[in-house]
Amino acid sequence: MTAPGRPTVAIDLGGTNVRASLVAEDGKIKDRIQRPTPHHHPEPTIILEMMAEVSGSDGPSRAVIGLPGVIDHELEVLIEAPNIPQMWIPSLTEHWFEQRCGYEVSFANDADLAAVGESSFGAGRDHRDVVYVTISTGIGAGIVVGGTLVRGRLSGGEIGHTVVDIAAAARHEPATVEELGSATAFNRMARLGGIAEQGKELVDLVRSGHERATQVFERSMFAAALGITNLCWLVLPQVVVIGGGLGRNIDLVHPIVRRVLDDHGPSSSKETHVVVAQLGDDAALAGAAAWWSAVGRA
Repeated sequence: MTAPGRPTVAIDLGGTNVRASLVAEDGKIKDRIQRPTPHHHPEPTIILEMMAEVSGSDGPSRAVIGLPGVIDHELEVLIEAPNIPQMWIPSLTEHWFEQRCGYEVSFANDADLAAVGESSFGAGRDHRDVVYVTISTGIGAGIVVGGTLVRGRLSGGEIGHTVVDIAAAARHEPATVEELGSATAFNRMARLGGIAEQGKELVDLVRSGHERATQVFERSMFAAALGITNLCWLVLPQVVVIGGGLGRNIDLVHPIVRRVLDDHGPSSSKETHVVVAQLGDDAALAGAAAWWSAVGRA
């Protein structure tokens, strides 16, 4: 049991960067640093270094490490994460870190952690049942019901890997929500359609009314919206919070998600709010402050 009022060290490990911060009990980020992920290092010692750097003299007694992969919450280990240094996997256990930093450590799937952040301190804070979906390089999701993160022994909520195109799946072609509705899919389909622009420039084309870019965007977001709708059938949430680099273009994304929810979702989804994430890239960091309570370890 951790003493109330103590800050939490938050780590967000990604394939490109590692971010660290000290987070107050109310989710306010008191300090933050960022370093490139050193893929050549044999062990994840950079995380320990950054934990020590943000800790300062405030005396944190716990840390939450957000990881982009599947976590076994019973064994307290990372099982797989394709975008981080694979030589780190044996060291990515809660015990390994606790032995070296001197305080409690909990692992969190990064989408789950962001879901806790948005439901506790962001766009979902006034609602009981919250679904968080990130539309970015991939598509991830987290579910918070009554302040509790919905999870099993293994981190789940992998709506991005569910199939929404049966015919394509039978042909072994892109068929999942992520393969058809992520930013990666949007860029790929634009290239196949003869559009050279990628990323922000491609989104700018959509905003300008470019016909082909708009068609590709609507097709891609239709797939993402189907994934969100399927999740709403499972959870019947009061609010869907959409984040991620592409998802934060809510003026473009919202009309498509709203239409698909109204056409294909449960009747209760007529009352489901679809909103943009308020915390942006800080959702996972802020979520560390509420993580222990959300998973029943407070």
